[in-house]
Amino acid sequence: MTKILVTGGAGYVGSHACKALAAAGYEPVVFDNLCAGHDWAVKWGPLEEGDLLDRDRIAAVIGAHKPAGAIHFASFAYVGESVTDPGKYWRNNVTGAINLCDALVAADTKAIVFSSSCTVYGLTEAAFISEAEPVAPINPYGNTKRAIEIMLADFETATGMRNTVLRYFNAAGCDADGEIGEVHDPETHLMPLAIAAAAGDRDALKIFGTDYPTPDGTCIRDYIHVTDLADAHVRAVQRMLDGGASDVFNLGAGAGYSVCEVIDAVGRIVGNPVQAIEDGRRAGDPARLVADIAHAQQGLGWQPVHSSLDNIVSTAWNWYRAHAAAGQA
Repeated sequence: MTKILVTGGAGYVGSHACKALAAAGYEPVVFDNLCAGHDWAVKWGPLEEGDLLDRDRIAAVIGAHKPAGAIHFASFAYVGESVTDPGKYWRNNVTGAINLCDALVAADTKAIVFSSSCTVYGLTEAAFISEAEPVAPINPYGNTKRAIEIMLADFETATGMRNTVLRYFNAAGCDADGEIGEVHDPETHLMPLAIAAAAGDRDALKIFGTDYPTPDGTCIRDYIHVTDLADAHVRAVQRMLDGGASDVFNLGAGAGYSVCEVIDAVGRIVGNPVQAIEDGRRAGDPARLVADIAHAQQGLGWQPVHSSLDNIVSTAWNWYRAHAAAGQA
């Protein structure tokens, strides 16, 4: 089978992408240092433990497996931490990406899919954010994502290595088959925090800001099911291996839900209300972030078919209920 290198493939989105790659006939080769990923999530190909800051290790793995392309997930991704420790983020995210690109070029692997983020758009006021929206990240995490996007363009100019940049909105939900799911330490995502609160396994959920200019006063976000994200990655890989040109795609559901709407859905599906308390706004949180996904629909032939709010919450709850006792949720 055609091999695809997947950095960070033991993590949340990466492991779901590996499952989708295997279903499409590829062999995912996971490269992960397991600082945030989990070896139990690597089920569809080999696990090569290593750190992207180790140039020799990533070069050896690529040389041994000779992948046809790569998907780059591996990065630190806590916005708040990036503000207090920017050096950690620039060193890991950007230097790691440089080392990966150098090794890919040396092995004549000429296609990379990059896991980017809607944080590169900063405090936009667009109702639906398209790829044409100006990029203006406002925190070090977003800055590192944008820096890597720029770097990939420079690598293409110099070496011909084509790239596909996928800018995620809010990844959520879990594998419907229950084989893999969302496990972060610490957990910062609304959906699993709300589920844990509804299940009585954590203190009340904090709602950061109830005075936004939205119908119920809470932030609106675009939640995309992780299975739909994974499918987009497979389509991006296929497109690049077929000779497709470099491009940028927003990945979301194309619809927004408020914090209160998510909390209500979680309470209804779990069968217990979510205990929540109001807190102040967090700096830099825009009122609304919703993707315009027309370009991904057209350019990747992709649709977010799993991303209804009820399906996202139901699959996340099923995973949590099955795996919380084992420490895997």
